[in-house]
Amino acid sequence: MTRRSFLHCLRRNESGNAIVEFALTAPLFLLILMGIFDFSWQIYGKQVLQGAVSKAARDATLEGNALNQAALDEKVRQKVLNVFKNGEVTFVRKAYDSYSEVGQPEAFTDSNGNSQYDSGECFEDVNGNASWDADRGQTGNGGAEDVVLYTATLEIDRVLPVWRMLGQSQQSSMTATTVLRNQPYNAATSTKQVICS
Repeated sequence: MTRRSFLHCLRRNESGNAIVEFALTAPLFLLILMGIFDFSWQIYGKQVLQGAVSKAARDATLEGNALNQAALDEKVRQKVLNVFKNGEVTFVRKAYDSYSEVGQPEAFTDSNGNSQYDSGECFEDVNGNASWDADRGQTGNGGAEDVVLYTATLEIDRVLPVWRMLGQSQQSSMTATTVLRNQPYNAATSTKQVICS
């Protein structure tokens, strides 16, 4: 067999085409499939976290649980860790006087008109820490009739190596937040005072 006839036979031979085509398309198909699984797993994780946070937040608004916030956090942690064994859950609670104050800065007198707080300007110390804050929330669950922003953050390592294959971190972070008003179980108190430093 001459070289020319060998090349002619090789070009006309169709056996093995399927395996070559599979070798070309399989990596992309598997990457897309793992991406879909990873995305679905992330959505499921977010829903587990949000459900546990919502339940704990509803329980936290009742007077009987006002002093037992650590136990509620632990319930959320256990529900989440039943699904994500190696997850790390952190919690933040901030209390506000009303829904409209959530995430808002403490009011201040803008003496120089630059629309930002400068040292020495008078401000309303809503959270009682004697310093101006960009978020007026008071750390903790607050008191009666306070609005509480309850946030839980879950840090996990992804199960599938999709992100590592794309040169990204395998670490994933999910956050669930809810805002509820505490029950009026006793007289609400205010700690507001004006401070000029």
